[in-house]
Amino acid sequence: MDDLDDWLKRDYAKAYRTACLVLRNADDAEDAVQEAFLRVWRFRDAIPDGAGRTAWLYRVVVNACISSVRASASRTGRDDGADALEGLPDNAPEPAVRAEQSHLAATIEAAMAELPDHLRVPLILRFYAGLSEKEIATAIDRRPGTVKSRLYDARQRLALDPRLAAWVHTDEVLEASR
Repeated sequence: MDDLDDWLKRDYAKAYRTACLVLRNADDAEDAVQEAFLRVWRFRDAIPDGAGRTAWLYRVVVNACISSVRASASRTGRDDGADALEGLPDNAPEPAVRAEQSHLAATIEAAMAELPDHLRVPLILRFYAGLSEKEIATAIDRRPGTVKSRLYDARQRLALDPRLAAWVHTDEVLEASR
């Protein structure tokens, strides 16, 4: 029991950040993560041991996010996620660095928001949650090869996005366009 409590406390912040990126709304993300952790508690006997725990947790978090999107879409008749990552701390030391990082983060967030969910979610799980391709495959219930190709496609689309051109090396853009 204590192990479960420690695990949930340790991973809550990453799960919340992941949900924020998936849902693009801090309030919806909080609700989804709370729902996910309730599901974890409810199905605690099904939690795999070892390395599979993290992927299992993210599968529950992603499913809670998807359920939230579906519920929101059915209530409002549309799908919107406006408020993204307001209020998350930025620990950059210098104001100029912070401004540049903030601008880059906003630009990346805008570019990622335009990716279809099937490309955006694996990208978030890989680069923001730090999951391996195998863990992502478990989390989204797809084969590792599918995850690998989706990550590649998402990175290619971001590399070719004109808003990100200032931060992408010219060689990478040329290689991506081939």
